[in-house]
Amino acid sequence: MPQRLVLALLAGVLLAMAYEPFAVPVLVPVLVPLAVAAHTLLTRGLGLRRAFAVGLAFGVGFYYVHIYWMTTVALAAWLGLSAVQALFYGLLGSAVALLTRLPAWPLWVGTAWVSMEVWRSGWPFSGMPWGRLGFAVVDTPVAATLPYVGMAGVTFLLALAGAALAAVLVSSGRTRLVALGTLAAVVAAVGAAVALPWSSPATGSVTVAVVQGDVPGPGNDILYDFRQVTENHVQATVDLADDVAAGRAPAPDFVVWPENSTATDPFRDAGTNAGILRATEAIGVPVLVGALVDGPPGAVLNQGIVWDPVTGAGERYTKRHPVAYGEFIPFRGTPLELAFGDLARIQRDMLVGTGKEPLSIAGTEVAGAICFDVAYEDAIYDQVGRGAELLTVQTSNATFIFSDQVDQQFAMTRLRALETGRATVVASTNGVTGVIGADGEVVATAGIQETEVLVEELALHEGLTPAVRMDRFPWQVAVGLTLLTLTASLLPYSRARRTRRLRRSAAGDGRPTHDGGATPPPRRGADAMAEQP
Repeated sequence: MPQRLVLALLAGVLLAMAYEPFAVPVLVPVLVPLAVAAHTLLTRGLGLRRAFAVGLAFGVGFYYVHIYWMTTVALAAWLGLSAVQALFYGLLGSAVALLTRLPAWPLWVGTAWVSMEVWRSGWPFSGMPWGRLGFAVVDTPVAATLPYVGMAGVTFLLALAGAALAAVLVSSGRTRLVALGTLAAVVAAVGAAVALPWSSPATGSVTVAVVQGDVPGPGNDILYDFRQVTENHVQATVDLADDVAAGRAPAPDFVVWPENSTATDPFRDAGTNAGILRATEAIGVPVLVGALVDGPPGAVLNQGIVWDPVTGAGERYTKRHPVAYGEFIPFRGTPLELAFGDLARIQRDMLVGTGKEPLSIAGTEVAGAICFDVAYEDAIYDQVGRGAELLTVQTSNATFIFSDQVDQQFAMTRLRALETGRATVVASTNGVTGVIGADGEVVATAGIQETEVLVEELALHEGLTPAVRMDRFPWQVAVGLTLLTLTASLLPYSRARRTRRLRRSAAGDGRPTHDGGATPPPRRGADAMAEQP
């Protein structure tokens, strides 16, 4: 058992090597299935508790490496969040121990990986999607399958390949042939997607300016001088207007500022409002402003606001996935509230947005996403499915600017562009700001911790990828199958445990002990005499 635990820990670290900052794209399609195969082999054949321990060791090895960047927030945040997420891999270990007792078990292991990722991406509180298998495939051939099967489908393909590899190693005869055939089918699916990449005809184009104003002071504290942050974005937009007037830059159809480009309510703060007005009047086109807007007492909204130079503030997108213990405190006002230390700085809870319609900006239908939203399908799929032709991601990564989080998030954003078939603009306060084509390829990026404006003409698309059309259906199927197969495997597992207990009891006199075994009673009388030589 100790050997299994050590190997599982190392397998988890191996999986972490498939993501930024370690990722080597040519190795990722091998590393991910290998890690899944190791998780499967190390938990297969164990009882539920021992399989949980092995799976937990895998999760510890993976998650403590994968989100080491959380130490920039606090050591306790890294330790606590990683521990919670590792538990899901322990539960997956118990599930795999059961599912590998069924026929065609590589299929059920694949669906179990999807189900586990869906579960931990939404619970507890707002969940934590970081580390989904699909997020590792940027710049690999596997990424070509994203528009066809979506993020859940890519996780399934990778997990299925890993489970099939495990089956090849432990089986023989016809079973091994089936497992080899499954591996070949996954490779063929990836090859088909590479040979026939998803594309849809452009229905027009739009020129977008993306502003990165930079963060003063140390660069990792958006509140260090939040008024200067706003002024940086105002001035960069005014300077862009001067460049357009002088013919040094093309005229944009609209401008995108990042999340927290105004960290105080622009409707209540006169100076902030005047700065936005100065910028929009100078450039003469709408600006998508990232703003914190006061809500009811004790609440705040994180919004992207379309600010027109003539009519002022208009349509808004409100962040759909605020971060627990970062943007709101769960159980506020109850005995379960945790608001001590750095958490005491969170005085107001961020409300959850519910909007599904895209924003209309200068005649273009635009899907909004704010920072953490990009790790989830729902908000993006909802808007793209309702006509969005372009995707914008407003983010404030200042807290993590000296960590690998910014690269991991940018990789996710590139995958979302490919998955939805939409060109994407990313506006960050000080990095990574960039423009991404509908094929997921990077068109332009701004320098880290610099004031810079990117102006690019981007194609607009209306065609829906199969992934968007299927919406939540793939993971709903995976969850349903996992529940069914776990139920099917639990019944014989329970019967087998009862049978083992009965056999142990039969070895004695049937008198059970406190630990479920049987202790033979002392022999007396005729029985004792009968045993004498």
